[in-house]
Amino acid sequence: LRTSQIRSGLHIDLYIAPVQVALGCRYAGLVLHQWVHTRGSDAQPHPWHDHYYQIESNGEKSAVIKFVAAPKPGSMTPVSFMHVGDVGTFGTSVMVTNDMMKRMEKQQFHGLIHCGDISYANKFNHSRPDNAEQKVWDTWGQMVEPVGSKMAYMAVPGNHELDIYDSTNENGTIYTKRFIMPGNERYFSFGVGMVQFVAVSTDESIDATSTQGEWFKNVLTKANQNRDNRPWLVVFQHRPIYNSNKNHGNWTGSNNYTNPDGYKPNHLGWPDHFEYLILENKVDMVLSGHVHHYERSWPVRNREDTVQSYNNVDRPIHITCGHGGKGLYRKMWDFPDRNTYDDVAPMFSAARDNNNWGHCELDFIDAKTAKHRMYLMGSDDPTEDVTITRAYSARVTMSLTLLAANFIISLSV
Repeated sequence: LRTSQIRSGLHIDLYIAPVQVALGCRYAGLVLHQWVHTRGSDAQPHPWHDHYYQIESNGEKSAVIKFVAAPKPGSMTPVSFMHVGDVGTFGTSVMVTNDMMKRMEKQQFHGLIHCGDISYANKFNHSRPDNAEQKVWDTWGQMVEPVGSKMAYMAVPGNHELDIYDSTNENGTIYTKRFIMPGNERYFSFGVGMVQFVAVSTDESIDATSTQGEWFKNVLTKANQNRDNRPWLVVFQHRPIYNSNKNHGNWTGSNNYTNPDGYKPNHLGWPDHFEYLILENKVDMVLSGHVHHYERSWPVRNREDTVQSYNNVDRPIHITCGHGGKGLYRKMWDFPDRNTYDDVAPMFSAARDNNNWGHCELDFIDAKTAKHRMYLMGSDDPTEDVTITRAYSARVTMSLTLLAANFIISLSV
């Protein structure tokens, strides 16, 4: 790491004094959240205002970069996020990133969720020279800088960042140096406007006795009690628990690759305890990657209990956006002549695509309405544009009832 300076302000002249920060990246982006957390209260962005910043390091300065601050937590103004997974530094990765840059010219986004498998640098890959993985990370960072420098780039680790048994001994070290996420950086929570986001690590146990499991239960309980201020509750992670692609299958905590020494880790609590918690706390959506395709579920619980409608949704919708650039899962690994999809999709699957790369977007319009869009690579128009209305939680409904009652009483006095 090296010490750098960030100058920032509400005007392009950057009148706020510089702040010292430690940066582990060689590119200007992906530092907005660190700047805010380091400066403290005097750096809190003014919602919806233009902000400018510039990074200075080793005698060199970045360009002056502008971003628009997101709505403050609890605000009921609309919130828009992109989300992707399994990107890398391939030609298709560049094209998908360019598509997101074009979308940013047409719409204001407040952040991007990256559901793991970020650069595919694969530390300790013995087929490459020492430290070659750092160059891959730099290439990836330079590729996404036009996106990550203008809005919060929030990432959760995938198996290619964290699981030493899946990714040639990558152990999370580079991920934690390249990204400064909240909490312990593997699982964390943050709020933007009317949305509470919760990130979990699928390469760790999440059962009731595990550290992550206890944390997850507490975070979801508090978020569910705060639905008056943040009615939307969204979980994001790497491996999906609802997946119809035969490569990988549904995540069970142990169905990953086997290390050459024969050891296969078993991460407890997947999927049963995880699903119990998201159902108990009325999670609205679960975003994931890992499987290199796109899939959107119907509102579903317990595998078979599916509602084929997005009106008054009372159970989670699972969206896998794993077609961000890495090779697609069109054919089965063990049977290269067979498609990874059965002819008939399972009941929970509403839409899926293993032939095209792309990215996803979410607009949270008000306390009850959201829009989900999916753009195929190279397309200016969304292939999917789905409106979702959530059922009001009992807490929100009670608050509205009390508000109406108080209003009636005030009129009668």
